[in-house]
This record gives sequence, C-alpha cells and structure tokens, in this order.
Amino acid sequence: MLGSVWPEIPVEWTGTKADRSSAFPLLVKFIFSEDKLSVQVHPDDDYAVRHEKAAGGRGKTEMWCAVRARPGAEVLVGLKAAVDREKFEQAIDDGTAEECLERIAMRAGDAIFVPAGTAHTIGAGLVLCEIQEQSDLTYRVYDYGRRDAKGQARELHIEKALEVIRFGKQYGGKIESVRITRGPVTKTFLVSCRYFETEKWEFAEPVAAASSREHFDLMIVLEGAGNFAWGDSHAEYSPAQVWVIPAALGAYRIEPSSRTTLLRTYVPSGSEEFLRSLKDSGVEESKWSRLVHR
Repeated sequence: MLGSVWPEIPVEWTGTKADRSSAFPLLVKFIFSEDKLSVQVHPDDDYAVRHEKAAGGRGKTEMWCAVRARPGAEVLVGLKAAVDREKFEQAIDDGTAEECLERIAMRAGDAIFVPAGTAHTIGAGLVLCEIQEQSDLTYRVYDYGRRDAKGQARELHIEKALEVIRFGKQYGGKIESVRITRGPVTKTFLVSCRYFETEKWEFAEPVAAASSREHFDLMIVLEGAGNFAWGDSHAEYSPAQVWVIPAALGAYRIEPSSRTTLLRTYVPSGSEEFLRSLKDSGVEESKWSRLVHR
C-alpha cells in the first residue's frame, strides 16, 4: 500500500528530506525460520541499477533483530578469512558452501547487520525482525538439494552471486550495540548506514517523544501493548505491528499498558541524528563508531 502511494504522500508525512522519486525506501519483515534458508547474497545498488532495472534497480542491505531464538539457533554471515572466490566456487560444487561462512550463535535480542554483497543464511529456530532496503533481489548460491512439491529444484543464481559477493574484508555480522538509559526508556543503538538507522526502545512507563520534520519514523512493536497518543487522540498498539510516525506530528507520547520493546527505524536525512544522540550521551567514539557503516 505505501509503495503505491509513496510519490503522492504529503511532505508532512514523508519529511522534508525524503526521496519520493522511487519506491517506499524501507521494508520490514518478520521471519519465522523452521528450517535453514538457502545460502544467498544480495547485490548492492550499483549492480542492481546496471543489471536489474526490471526488478526495480535497488540493491539490498538489511539487518535482523532476534525476537525469539531456540537453544542452538544460529545464523551464518560473511565469509571466513581464508575463503576467496576460487575456494567458494569449489565449495558450491562440493555442496559445502555453508562451511565457508562464519557461524554466529543467536539469542533473543541479538542483532545482525548484513550489507549487500555478504553471503549469508538463517538457521532454524528463529523469529527475526528484518529491516531492509525495499528490494526483493536475492541470488541463491546453494539450497541443500531441496525440491519443491513438484520435485523441481529451486533456481540458483551462482554466476550473479559470484559477481556481487564481497571477498576479502567482511563488514557484516553481530552488532556490538550501545545501550543508554535516560528516564523511563532504555535505548539500544544498533546500526547506522546510508539506508536506515535503527534503535531498540524498552520501557514500562510513559515515554515522551517527538518526530523529526526531516523524515518519518517506523515504530516496529516487538513486545507489549499500549497507546500512541498525540494531542487529544490515541491509537492502540500491539506486537508485530508497524506504525508510521509522520514527520510533522511533533510531540507525542507512548503509553504502555505492559512492558514494551520496539524498534525505531528511519532513513537518515543528513542531520546525523543517530550520532548526535550518542555523542550527547557521552559515549566514547571507539564504542559508537563500530555501529556506523557508510
């Protein structure tokens, strides 16, 4: 719905710095993994513009936040240090592609950054909230020989994948977040990249907040219930809902009826809001600089 009306949405909703020349910029998903996903990779914007215009021409950088994780759950993100293109191609042929990836044990609350060009897969036993560029471009490298209901193997995209995979230094993986408590809310700063900035908010008492005139916010409710309230109006929230906070809303309140955990994410507008919040809180640069991927 938002994608189809995005170019016509008033600036009071989108924000003064929003780019409305293409699709709605963000996509939020909840992933319930009962079996491991294929080993895959997503292209960056440059490659997508040159080779995938028919599919929207937009690459895919994403992050995951674990809402639930069964004991032993894991994700595989990024290539091991010794893996070059030749070794990875051989592993695909041998059916051992996942052995080339770094394994990351997962617990509820863990967050993972997956920039475009990072080979990855998601293991079983996880409920993840995924925030990503608005794109469906996925190149499958290996699918464990699985077949669909008609006995057909799913399509692989090995040549394209090898063109876009980042070999050498890896930039994805588990996020070493920064946690700050101010008044009733604890904010965990997760990641800042050119496509989105994301924080986790946890609170059990009312929180005063304010929108930015430059950009809209998405509030993704992971746990809890209550109300968003502004002026004399209010609207109830509950888990797995995603709320759009209009740029021009101004001051508003979040009034929980039970302890609430939500993700706030938005498209950076150039004002360095994310970094300013960390600097103003006295966080050392050595701690917050690792959250920045530009």
